[in-house]
Amino acid sequence: MAMLEIKDLEVYYGMIQAIKGVSFEVNQGEVIALIGANGAGKTTILHTITGLLSPKKGSVVFEGKDITKIPAHKIVSMGMAHIPEGRRVFASMSVYQNLKMGAFSRSDKNEIEESLQMVYSRFPRLEERKNQLAGTLSGGEQQMLAMGRALMSKPKIIVMDEPSMGLSPIFVNEIFDIIQSVSASGTTVLLVEQNAKKALSIADRAYVLETGKIVRTGAAADLMNDDSIRAAYLGE
Repeated sequence: MAMLEIKDLEVYYGMIQAIKGVSFEVNQGEVIALIGANGAGKTTILHTITGLLSPKKGSVVFEGKDITKIPAHKIVSMGMAHIPEGRRVFASMSVYQNLKMGAFSRSDKNEIEESLQMVYSRFPRLEERKNQLAGTLSGGEQQMLAMGRALMSKPKIIVMDEPSMGLSPIFVNEIFDIIQSVSASGTTVLLVEQNAKKALSIADRAYVLETGKIVRTGAAADLMNDDSIRAAYLGE
């Protein structure tokens, strides 16, 4: 059984159908990439999976449980963390306060402290800046904070939306190294990323989305070497 199953998903904004019968699955321990042009519906799918949008049809099943109508905050408690596009850190709160917000669904103080130390060991810059206001961090540091905040919820799966957006090439490489280390530590990753080459380089499998439909799927390495995919999404 897949960890996450998306079945026949249809999502509308008013009269406009954004997602047109999308189905896919994510297995335990995988890194799955969703790639496609701007406006293809990638973010809409993530918002529907994590309870921020309601589909008109279809279902989202997480660990065998239908979560389609469950509110977003309860989905976090079930083990799914969402790192939104644009990072969305709490700018007027400190780095430390942002991280503690990530653990809002937990009550085990000792384990929360262990998670905090784990985040600091993975992101030493966050510990150095723990008393600094999040809004004063660089874009790359804010992305690290968003990732650290998500890890504070002790997720089984992390859903990431455009983690490299607006970052310098050095930070992009650093962020993708971190995604790989998060995966290696046992957390499943569903990744939406405009930088298709980077996404495919670390993913196990990928789904290609065009105007609300999945048009291709396969092993990430195979898609990386496919001439039509390279021409359309890899700028080659």
